[in-house]
Amino acid sequence: MGHEAVRFFFDVEERLARLSRLGDQLEAFSRTVDFEVFCPDPEKALAYSDGSKCGRPRFDLVLMFKILVIQTLNNLSDERTEYLINDRLSSMRFLGSGLSDRVPDAKTV
Repeated sequence: MGHEAVRFFFDVEERLARLSRLGDQLEAFSRTVDFEVFCPDPEKALAYSDGSKCGRPRFDLVLMFKILVIQTLNNLSDERTEYLINDRLSSMRFLGSGLSDRVPDAKTV
């Protein structure tokens, strides 16, 4: 890892720590809410196909539920939700995604 990459990693970690100290609401939700209980059997609940057809892999149901939480808390359109989950470190941490991870676009939301 180059010097700049190491510095960037620690910059992100420091920023996330600061968000925690400032009272990140999404982090508090992650600590107190077990989001998995809302999606016990996604295959059955959503009647997904067996995946034999082509297409993009679907997003995790818990991830999509958490995106709806972000959208509702901030009263956002689908387009603004897409922007927010790509822009804010607190949203990325809440969703368990990194800077290079694929996240749903507005049409998927």
